[in-house]
Amino acid sequence: MDTNINPLGPNRAETSHPMMEEQWAQQAIFERHLSEPQQSRRRQAGAGSSRRILSADQADPTDMATQGRHMNLVLVSNRVADGKPNEPATGGLAAALLPVVEDSGAVWMGSSGDPSQNSGDPSQNKASVHELGNGALVKLELPEAEYAGYYDGFANSTLWPALHSLSERISVSNSDRNYESYHTINEIMANALLKFGDRDAFWVHDYQLLVLGAKLREKAIDRPIGFFLHTPWPESDVWQRVPHHDELIESMMAYDLLGFHTERDCRNFLDCVHSDLGLRSMDGVVASNRGLTRCKVFPIGIDADQFARYAAASTSDSKVASLRSGLNGEKLAVGVDRLDYTKGLHERIEAFDQLCTERPGSISLLQVATPTRAKIEMYRKYRDRFVELVEDVNARHATDDWIPIRHQNEGVSQKVLAGLYRAAHVAVVTPIRDGMNLVVKEYVAAQDPNDPGVPVLSKYAGAAEELKEALLVDPKDISGIKRAILEAMEMPLAERRTRWKAMMKTLRENSLQNWSANFVGELENSRFVARVPPNRLGYIGLGRTAEAQFPSEVLERARDVLMRPLSRTPPPTAFEQSTSSYLGGQSDPADSEYDAEASSRASPTR
Repeated sequence: MDTNINPLGPNRAETSHPMMEEQWAQQAIFERHLSEPQQSRRRQAGAGSSRRILSADQADPTDMATQGRHMNLVLVSNRVADGKPNEPATGGLAAALLPVVEDSGAVWMGSSGDPSQNSGDPSQNKASVHELGNGALVKLELPEAEYAGYYDGFANSTLWPALHSLSERISVSNSDRNYESYHTINEIMANALLKFGDRDAFWVHDYQLLVLGAKLREKAIDRPIGFFLHTPWPESDVWQRVPHHDELIESMMAYDLLGFHTERDCRNFLDCVHSDLGLRSMDGVVASNRGLTRCKVFPIGIDADQFARYAAASTSDSKVASLRSGLNGEKLAVGVDRLDYTKGLHERIEAFDQLCTERPGSISLLQVATPTRAKIEMYRKYRDRFVELVEDVNARHATDDWIPIRHQNEGVSQKVLAGLYRAAHVAVVTPIRDGMNLVVKEYVAAQDPNDPGVPVLSKYAGAAEELKEALLVDPKDISGIKRAILEAMEMPLAERRTRWKAMMKTLRENSLQNWSANFVGELENSRFVARVPPNRLGYIGLGRTAEAQFPSEVLERARDVLMRPLSRTPPPTAFEQSTSSYLGGQSDPADSEYDAEASSRASPTR
């Protein structure tokens, strides 16, 4: 179902009521106000001070990065990375956030990852603080009694498979108890964040903390709060299989800004908002009884030039040199993943089995696959099956001087990883679903410009929307993966260079720095649009009564209403008083029924 309001509405001849014309004048002005270049607007921030409002689509990223450094940000996620130099890579989120902390002076708060250290009173928040560059890492010790239900239970046995559209893996066992633990841990995190309540803004990360924004609002935190989802978002029929799915969506309306990797994820989320709450969107803006929530796409990137420097310097690394010397004329493919069922590792090994049969001795796969979530049974079974598949392929195909698949179960540092990428002729990145997948971006950045390799990429990874020059495959089509690997192995140098140059251009445009600067810039913008109180929503055209197009002279009369900033309790203007009787009590009965339904689903406070 289409969740976008038609800004034109019915034919003008059908809407002669003057009050309706005035209401729709306001809607049109509001739409124009949201879409025009926002650097032309200014607002007051604090007593007597002014701050420029920037748009991610319009502003210079360098200026926005500077603006971000001047904001006192608090970053929040389930876990906080160590941030130690040259440590093994710990995933896309860590790679994305550590530079933000180091460069901007932000505080990053999350779990220490060892809940056993806090088995006592859940209300006692034990924390350690570690400096990192200009910023700091704050690690909380969360209570073991609640952590298992929150993390292993609701977050990773229910939400994780649902977000990756794997309905058959969604666990509803102990769902109510796990859901309570999920809320308890989010409540503990919110209490710990109160000490940073005077900071400029909060930036919350990932599916473990969907309700944290609502918890902060309940504690009177009135700063801008943004949320970025690092996973995909499923279609509504999958999402509705999650217990308490509508409550989760409603809680997410407490965020001022919601960020997604791709247009598909953002569109799916807005569809879920409509199916769960009965709320429609306009240009990505959702109006609920909590206020306005803006939904936008921010494709996460990497520091491509830094990764290229790592790769160029890796020739002297002993691990990389050992790998190169161990090859006996065969080409090298590389895969880097956690041992997670969303990564398509079983299908990848089966594709290599076919390849070994068809072209024995032609290629070896170095698969870095580190165990994860070992307390969850389905992860243990997936790991065990993966090991069996690798051992079986090697047992049937290996020779004295050729090992088809080399499995490394320990992580490696980014510097070593960059060298492994450069040594590989092919990268095999074939997740069943993935929010973005930074491995493929790192591989492209690490290539030798004179002799680049080729990535084979799942069409269901978010990165596939950007890296069109990769060889895109269906991750469940085993023969298709095999054919793509062969194509990559045999691709002419000129074509490889052409594809690589185009992908590097995209990586530099959608860099890690631009991703963080764009999000922070839009979070800053939310100070203007997100603080619209519920009693003003009718005036700005986000109700169901907005169904008409207005003549230009009416638009001009409405301009002074909406071109000024909106406060929480705005005094009514003469124009507003003239429309209040129509908007307040004489709307179509269907509108009143709709508003009552929506109100019953939404909390009255942000």
